[in-house]
Amino acid sequence: MSKDKLLYIKAICVERGENMHRAFLAIDVEKPEVVEKLIGIQQALAESKADLKLVEKENFHITLQFLGDISDAMVEEVYKVMKNVKAEPFTLNLKGVGVFPSLNSPRVIWIGAEKGASKVEEIYHQLEVGLKKLGFRPDKEFTPHLTIARVKTGRNRDALAKIVSKLSEIEIGEIQVEGIRLKKSVLTSSGPIYSTLREVRFGKL
Repeated sequence: MSKDKLLYIKAICVERGENMHRAFLAIDVEKPEVVEKLIGIQQALAESKADLKLVEKENFHITLQFLGDISDAMVEEVYKVMKNVKAEPFTLNLKGVGVFPSLNSPRVIWIGAEKGASKVEEIYHQLEVGLKKLGFRPDKEFTPHLTIARVKTGRNRDALAKIVSKLSEIEIGEIQVEGIRLKKSVLTSSGPIYSTLREVRFGKL
């Protein structure tokens, strides 16, 4: 969605008294055993003494599409798109630690997906079709991943790179993907707080 269009929508919403929500579509990762494994990896990364901002365990998720600020009315339109996704529950295997954009200049540390990743991509592409009609711009390249940390500065970058390399093939575990959620993000001084606006479970109306 273009900046001008977003500003226009915000202005209209203010006039109508509608709320705006900083929103994104996601698959939440909540399985206790997997969450504990992810926390352990975060602790290993922190041993590098790099300048990291770790993602809170309550916020572990795989982003399908960041939507930006959307109105109450747009929430319902996005919900319609979500309900049009055709999928069945499936198993997703999380494996390996990587970084964006590169080990030499890391900004985001993530967990990759193997078995089941193609199904996540299928869901993304189904959402993409509907979201385009609503004016949202799809990601140029979608790679299923779970962000566990962000790198704030270049402090101890070499030590961090060594740990990431050692963990590049680590097995995290499997999760059962049973649906998708439209999430709301409220930014605070201590980090974002997420809540669920809408949810669609696969194989059910």
